[in-house]
Amino acid sequence: SLLLAGLFKRFKPLARWSFSRLWFLIAASLITHPLLDTFTSYGTQLLWPIAGYYSLSSVFIIDPLYTLPLLIAIGVGLVKRPLLSRCCAIGLILSSVYLGWTLFAKGLIENRAEASIAAVSINADAVFITPTPLNTLLWRVVILDGERYWEVLASVLDNQPHIEFIAQPKGQWPLALEPSELTALQTFTHDFVRYDVQADDLVVSDLRLGMFGNLAFKLKFAELGDNGKWQPILPARLPQGTIRGDMSKLRDRALGDQSINASLDLCAAATC
Repeated sequence: SLLLAGLFKRFKPLARWSFSRLWFLIAASLITHPLLDTFTSYGTQLLWPIAGYYSLSSVFIIDPLYTLPLLIAIGVGLVKRPLLSRCCAIGLILSSVYLGWTLFAKGLIENRAEASIAAVSINADAVFITPTPLNTLLWRVVILDGERYWEVLASVLDNQPHIEFIAQPKGQWPLALEPSELTALQTFTHDFVRYDVQADDLVVSDLRLGMFGNLAFKLKFAELGDNGKWQPILPARLPQGTIRGDMSKLRDRALGDQSINASLDLCAAATC
């Protein structure tokens, strides 16, 4: 930020912009961007080059409810220049209040999830909670439990505190050695991954993004050779398949219809 402020001051100076004011603007832009990334489900390497991904996971990776107040404020301000500063301040306040709401909503779901996990005696190794796409009413909870994981949907508008868990196999990496790409993926996802054999492909999926039966990122890590042994390859993302389940039921589930389970009625909880 010091270098950028110095270059801007040197080659395109503005009479009303001092060096300290330029530096503060640039520093704030560079700092707030990774801070905002920590609110998303994927998070960011906030302390890079120190290793580690940090995520509050209270905002979906794309959330127009955060962005729109800022865009509207800038648009109105550009049309009515005397109001630009005030509009930007209002937009920033509204978007910041929304971020506060997302943390509060996640806290509500987290408390319910912890109580329900204890009630059914799930041995939770790790718990991941994230909002479903484009809203902060309906939340997806994934619980790692040994060689399986549990999945659930919970809304802040639910009337009953109990939530219905669906168990699914997590699978295992079948090879003696783990490639560096797999280790990197495990670190990035905090081990929220699933291993599947699909035809002659060994597929590793990121459990954090997507829905039941519709995981967004699936990577092929190995192919079955003619000798019947797995041959590691450079990981390649598989194309997104046909969406399974009735996605229109997400709205009803978000509004508190607890008869709809995490599979969006692809299966009953006992048979998934």
